[in-house]
Amino acid sequence: MSRPLTRFVASEQDEGQRLDLVVSRKTGTSRNRVQTHIQKQCCPVNGRFEKPSYLLRAGDVVEYAPPAPTSAEVAPQDIPLEVVYEDADLIVIDKPEGMVVHPAAGNPDGTLVNALLFHCADMRGIGDVLRPGIVHRIDKDTSGLLVVAKNDDAHAGLSEQFAVHSIEREYHLLTFGSPNEDRGTFDRPISRHPGDRKRFTSTQSKGKHAVTHWRWFARFGPIGYGAARLETGRTHQIRVHFSDAGLPIVGDAIYTHPRRAKHLPEPDLRAAVAKLKRQALHAKTLGFVHPRTGEALRFESDLPDDMAELVRFLAKRYGPISGDGTA
Repeated sequence: MSRPLTRFVASEQDEGQRLDLVVSRKTGTSRNRVQTHIQKQCCPVNGRFEKPSYLLRAGDVVEYAPPAPTSAEVAPQDIPLEVVYEDADLIVIDKPEGMVVHPAAGNPDGTLVNALLFHCADMRGIGDVLRPGIVHRIDKDTSGLLVVAKNDDAHAGLSEQFAVHSIEREYHLLTFGSPNEDRGTFDRPISRHPGDRKRFTSTQSKGKHAVTHWRWFARFGPIGYGAARLETGRTHQIRVHFSDAGLPIVGDAIYTHPRRAKHLPEPDLRAAVAKLKRQALHAKTLGFVHPRTGEALRFESDLPDDMAELVRFLAKRYGPISGDGTA
């Protein structure tokens, strides 16, 4: 059985906008998922099936009926959560490294969604049965802040902010090597790596638009410490942009060659880096407009112990941190 049909007539404000973007905004469904459904012919326009990139015209009749999920519902699990903020509409979590956001192949349970369904019993079915309330993700081995919707209106409002890139998201990171400048921007499209489907690349001419702004705090000899602000939110975006710029993130098992750590100059530096068992990437700042009240909310998360310990070691050896990067 399919989910309820969403039917609307494109307005003058919708004219000239992509079909997938408008449907995502009006339904609170992720744009990637809407694109998949359009490609599966679940969203006719004026009775005809169009591509996700179809540009709407005022008066177009759009009918969106996504297929019912085939997988079993996610079970609530009593897993501790670090709640930074919570109200009737949303919850902000400081996710630890090692936790997967939602169930998928290879990770059927023990995820953030399993924990959220235990913590917030009324979240089930918001947006997606397998990803209730989820409007953005953080990689398993990335730590930090993540906002989750607790009702359909909040889901739609937050999804809209992510779609128009108005969310503030800044990550702190450690890299092998440092840029010569103190600030800059990577504006390179991201696509699947042609030789490895598990990886992405920004070295191809085609791909999804991806922009990462960065600023630098310290150059600790062979290791740099900085921050990256996402303008867009592609899979592995920060990791890919820095790796392709010759500045792979410390501890990244996919985008960093293991020889980079093994060839560090001093034994104690190699030992300090070896203590880090994941990529040195932390979602430190998250800012958005509350979807119901209109209040501007902004949250900060301290560096987790593993990254903070390495930053303190590097600062003691190579000198103080500049800017507002703190250990």
